[in-house]
Amino acid sequence: MAASADTAVQIDGPWTHRSVTANGTRFHVAEAGDGPLVLLLHGFPEFWWAWRHQMVSLPAAGYRAVATDLRGFGGSDKPPRGYDLVTAAADAAGLIRALGEANAVVVGHDWGGLVAWTLAAYFPKAARRLGIVSMAHPLRMRAAVLSSPVAAITSGRRRGAYSLTYQLPLLPERQLVKNGASEIGRLLSDWSAPGWPDEEAASVYRRAMRIPSVAHSALEYHRWFLRSPLRPDGIRYARHMRVPIQAPTLHLHGALDPCVPARVARSAARYVEAPYRWKLIDGAGHFPHEERPATFDTELIGWLADPEPER
Repeated sequence: MAASADTAVQIDGPWTHRSVTANGTRFHVAEAGDGPLVLLLHGFPEFWWAWRHQMVSLPAAGYRAVATDLRGFGGSDKPPRGYDLVTAAADAAGLIRALGEANAVVVGHDWGGLVAWTLAAYFPKAARRLGIVSMAHPLRMRAAVLSSPVAAITSGRRRGAYSLTYQLPLLPERQLVKNGASEIGRLLSDWSAPGWPDEEAASVYRRAMRIPSVAHSALEYHRWFLRSPLRPDGIRYARHMRVPIQAPTLHLHGALDPCVPARVARSAARYVEAPYRWKLIDGAGHFPHEERPATFDTELIGWLADPEPER
């Protein structure tokens, strides 16, 4: 049975839920706290709840934390198109304005990290600082997948293996939601360090993936990313993403991440002209903000409090 979006997404906690319209699309957001805006962008196969720990720690540190469901996920609209990174970045920039701010600290995990990189290149005035979690720069990520598709497939747990299989029509969507979306629990377990996810987290994410149209929308991002390099829009995107990032950047990565290898992610330093800080989170896989939230929050909040983050 398909899950209700409201039931699956509007989880109680020390935050409030509401809808915000930006870039012609309605987005569900959870928000808490007052102070400088920190916009939190989740990854695949999750939704805003991925930031539940930071929705407590950031307000306690004096920040306004807003976690949104990306287009196509959770309680946000699920239009038939718009699942490219430029549109997703425009969504995020529009959200910042709709939330009453000219700019924000933008923190993105996984696919949200790709959106954050893109935002900083296309809408540089909107990103005061950039936090990237468990994701390489889009150009490096694309090169890593396309340079050796056979290796991507045989690696099994790496992101390229999944992205390639998601290019098939219809079948991947069915695979994601069958048997109560058990595939989501397997993905989370495969990509994390031993001991995560717990039963609650797996159940929450499985339920959210069963919201009508979410599985299809989520896979459309993957399809655009791999199909775009030879299309005009993808060529324009790659050219624009060579623009150096001017926002101070914190790059956090799980030391045990099997999905996006640390060596691939760390090469993002070449694309950043502003102060850049790289930090491995020991004992964490692809979801360090959930697997090791205390360590993650110490790094993030310490960096936010530093007026001149070192290179």
